[in-house]
Amino acid sequence: METLLVLAFDNLSSFDQGRIRKGLRQVEGLLAQICLSSPTTAAEKRRSVIDPGKEPPPPPRSLQELSGDPAFREFFKLQDNFQWNVTAQLLNSLDRLLSKNNDGAMEILIIQTLNLIQGTLLVHPPSRGLFQREMYMNHLLDLLEPDMCPAVQSSTIITLVCALIEAPQNARTFERLDGLMMITSVFKSRETTREVKLKLVEFLYFYLMPETPSIPSANATASVPAMLQRSPSKLAGAFNRADSAARKRADSESGITRTTDEKQVLLSKHLPNVEDLVVDLREAQAAFGGDLN
Repeated sequence: METLLVLAFDNLSSFDQGRIRKGLRQVEGLLAQICLSSPTTAAEKRRSVIDPGKEPPPPPRSLQELSGDPAFREFFKLQDNFQWNVTAQLLNSLDRLLSKNNDGAMEILIIQTLNLIQGTLLVHPPSRGLFQREMYMNHLLDLLEPDMCPAVQSSTIITLVCALIEAPQNARTFERLDGLMMITSVFKSRETTREVKLKLVEFLYFYLMPETPSIPSANATASVPAMLQRSPSKLAGAFNRADSAARKRADSESGITRTTDEKQVLLSKHLPNVEDLVVDLREAQAAFGGDLN
């Protein structure tokens, strides 16, 4: 797997659009082989990653099959090493793309990169820790600028959600960089399309929800073996309730997490009628037996 990652990373580190595109396809192919049914032979699997797209994609595997797959377990473990972390490589590639002049081809590459970042953050939640760094969070905020096309803005909003899920430290970085001002400014702009505004409203509902403890790095606790046996969408659930409660208390006491009321105050500085959003959110939570307290 290291060899396959080296091939993809070499292309992603290029300034040439063609090589970047190839690197993105290789990463996509690797993730597909991990998350979907594998080819029948090792040679076919290797060929499909090196030169993806020539064969129809295989059917998805069940969550039980995925969680027990040695390839997935190996990939997950490698992601804790910065040298092999796919999210970090994609973010560095995104940085290079942002330094180039915007055109249709470049926008497509940016969207493809963002889509892959979304996937890697969901498959490997500890990678969200990268967005504690202002440099990486600023990449996302830059992509919300008015001169970006609506498709890039929409994909950026989804990526931002993936970066903030169960990551209160990332949310504090987002707030510190005036992320709320950026989000609300784009929302209030007459030039912002309806589709982007709808995604921004969804983001605001998400932001106002009470925060859960941050997910520790995969090598941080003895709970890792259990975590690696879970499906990607349930990795956080691998930590037992006692550990989760302890992290929640620790985060709360250190001022990392914020309540809905606290975030309402912050958001109200940039947007009127935030109380209406909170009321809607509380009603939705109550309907499904949740609690915003």
